[in-house]
Amino acid sequence: MIPSYDPNDTEAGLKLLEDLTTNAEAIQQQVLHQILSQNSGTQYLRAFLDGESDKNLQSFKNKVPVVNYDDIKPFIQRIADGESSDIVSAQPITELLTSSGTSAGKPKLMPSTAEELERKTFFYSMLVPIMNKYVNGLDEGKGMYLLFIKPEIKTLSGLMARPVLTSYYKSQHFRNRPFNKYNVYTSPDQTILCQDSKQSMYCQLLCGLVQRSHVLRVGAVFASAFLRAVKFLEDHYKELCADIRTGTVTSWITDSCRDSVLSILNGPNQELADEIESECAEKSWEGILRKLWPKAKYVEVIVTGSMAQYIPTLEFYSGGLPLVSTMYASSECYFGINLNPLCDPADVSYTLLPNMAYFEFLPVDDKSHEEINFASHSNTDDEDALKEDLIVDLVNVEVGRYYEIVITTFTGLYRYRVGDILKVTGFHNKAPQFRFVQRRNVVLSIDTDKTSEEDLLNAVTQAKLNHLQQPSSLLLMEYTSYADTSSIPGHYVLFWELKPRYSNDPPKLDDKTMEDCCSEVEDCLDYVYRRCRNRDKSIGPLEIRVVSLGTFDSLMDFCVSQGSSLNQYKTPRCVKTGGALEILDSRVIGRFFSKRVPRWEPLGLDS
Repeated sequence: MIPSYDPNDTEAGLKLLEDLTTNAEAIQQQVLHQILSQNSGTQYLRAFLDGESDKNLQSFKNKVPVVNYDDIKPFIQRIADGESSDIVSAQPITELLTSSGTSAGKPKLMPSTAEELERKTFFYSMLVPIMNKYVNGLDEGKGMYLLFIKPEIKTLSGLMARPVLTSYYKSQHFRNRPFNKYNVYTSPDQTILCQDSKQSMYCQLLCGLVQRSHVLRVGAVFASAFLRAVKFLEDHYKELCADIRTGTVTSWITDSCRDSVLSILNGPNQELADEIESECAEKSWEGILRKLWPKAKYVEVIVTGSMAQYIPTLEFYSGGLPLVSTMYASSECYFGINLNPLCDPADVSYTLLPNMAYFEFLPVDDKSHEEINFASHSNTDDEDALKEDLIVDLVNVEVGRYYEIVITTFTGLYRYRVGDILKVTGFHNKAPQFRFVQRRNVVLSIDTDKTSEEDLLNAVTQAKLNHLQQPSSLLLMEYTSYADTSSIPGHYVLFWELKPRYSNDPPKLDDKTMEDCCSEVEDCLDYVYRRCRNRDKSIGPLEIRVVSLGTFDSLMDFCVSQGSSLNQYKTPRCVKTGGALEILDSRVIGRFFSKRVPRWEPLGLDS
């Protein structure tokens, strides 16, 4: 079920992709049959299926329930505490993967096996021929990819709990990977595997700068992580240039990766240091990526979902380089790849690979993204049965519809709701293509309003376009939100980190501009929110609190200290925890409120 091919053979990779997507339905049936045959003896499946006679699709759908994390947590926790893997998996569970702490409050634990690492290695290998199809000459240079690990946590069983990317980078599949001329990194493995994220960042940037003439692409996993690296470079370029100039590594780099960096420095280089320092000393950093890495062909970062808000800032720094989102994956499963990587970031869709897991889809409402027919959220047996009757298979989804993805994996997750809302945008052969919309349940709510992550992003983007870019020339570097119910009525609070486009000075905040931003955001929010504000008076005026530069770096440091992975960290679009809120509120440099109620007119019978 895990195909193999020579990653250096682009044509073979593209042919394999065509075979997988053309035969998506048959491959999905094979995947489910293999999972059930392999795991029918597990404690979990024995509770629902009757051995050999129930190893078929209809029995599986009729008898195995759709579950969320709270349903399966006790089973996984038993394995973490030392019980046998066969609670959920016939194969030995070799590690537990932690989800991003900012997606669900605290890390979830997902079972994984040695075989699953092979499946992920195959998945990564499929990205190479796609990029080669669209970008020539990637075998003639290197990629400056900023990759990081996080220390593991040992569970009572002795199994390590670690983020999915840490798992992969520390595995033999990554460390002993065969040479691939299309995928050579500027960062030595020792710098990627450095436990100290600051030392790792410094060393990887140093190696990327020294090898700038060989760099054909730059990137990180998420857009937020890459922009953090740009900010780090802005703060440390003089020290980095001093190291290049002298051929040494600054004394505070004490990790064992130091020697690997020295070997890349290979002695002093005054001319290179002067060139880099001259570019970095410019007043504006617009287009800095293209200036520092003039041969770079694109920036590879995920800019879908909540990462979309970074697109304007990335475009400012990139100097016109394409922004490429190559893959859609999570701790639970690796899902799909972008078959049109040079498309506009707003048009990114991912084609699901049918051999990665068994996929099902729960229809959700196109606007609210709530489950269809389940507004009451009651848990009656009849409702659960109806809900599961609505679920469709991978090849039967409809273009234009929204779904929540449900997965059955080789590693012990059965009909598990991942929590991602996707929109079907088309098909490649028989495999559907999806746009990532949002995480389920990421909303602001004061009264009957429910503002989704996507709705908030759209409103913030509109305010930014109409009021920040001209004439104020401010960049919105980061944002998050908070439902402030400390007063009556409660109101939405947006925390914005703003930076002047052409300087590193603190932003000059014009009262009217910021108040207009508040009003624009409210005008762009949905009908129910505007009704609550306009007619019901159940929500107070929206507030924007501008925070000092570097605030969101401090927020990330806090979240990482609480268990989030640096690689997987995504700025939370709504904060609720006291510590995060304290960090934001302690750095407020300006507060602004909407001066008018948003426009609203009754629709139909709702008056």
